[in-house]
Amino acid sequence: MKYLFIIYLLLFPLQIFCQSEKEEKEDIAATVQLYFDGMIQRDKGKLEQAFLPDARLIGYRGENLTITSFEDWANGTANGEKRDPSKFENRLLEIEIKGNTALAKTELFWPGIYYYDYLTLIKIEGKWKIVHKTWYEEKR
Repeated sequence: MKYLFIIYLLLFPLQIFCQSEKEEKEDIAATVQLYFDGMIQRDKGKLEQAFLPDARLIGYRGENLTITSFEDWANGTANGEKRDPSKFENRLLEIEIKGNTALAKTELFWPGIYYYDYLTLIKIEGKWKIVHKTWYEEKR
């Protein structure tokens, strides 16, 4: 019995760490979901919850390198009619966490184009925020 108690004491911190990482990944996934929902619903409020106001979005539109501030991108994304969610598929593939930083890899399958996004997140005041988005687009 004494040995079981010692083993429990040794493994308990590992259990706490695993639960903590799981919870962090759930929080990051919720932030990424706000990003997905904000784009589909053209909801700037959801995008503002997901991104740091100083975030940058960088990728190629065809052959042209595009660097966009979050504010410009969010304003453009929020314009227009809501999109039909049945025509879009957004997936969170992977999350890697190191301290208060994280990287999320996503795929977005939209009519005629696939996007592959790499989102850098930082935990600020207890909340995960996207601070950088790098994307690759592939026309289909």
